[in-house]
Amino acid sequence: MLMMMTENITSEIQTCMNSCMECHKICLETMAYCMSKGGKYMDMGMISIMRDCSEMCMMCMNMMMGGSEFMGRTCMLCAEMCDRCAAACEKISDDRKMMECAAVCRRCAETCRSMQMMPA
Repeated sequence: MLMMMTENITSEIQTCMNSCMECHKICLETMAYCMSKGGKYMDMGMISIMRDCSEMCMMCMNMMMGGSEFMGRTCMLCAEMCDRCAAACEKISDDRKMMECAAVCRRCAETCRSMQMMPA
């Protein structure tokens, strides 16, 4: 059973959607930043997880907006990817932009994990 977009979006879902939007945005910004910096910032594993995290956050938002029955599982995978992205960014701990991305990813992971408890 699908919920209507305007009706059953709870404050928890709205909070999670906002976190996903912020994470999606910062991952894209940080990818561009890394590509402009070069050197150690061009770690393809790190760039790849940023891209994946950004995509997953967008998918997660879409699932929540549409009231998908897969929302809970999508959020759990999103949380896992956000944690992985944060860990990758934290490897360059002396860079403010990288640490900002890591912090946003960690917050998003936390809000996504809270969605596991939501009824489908």
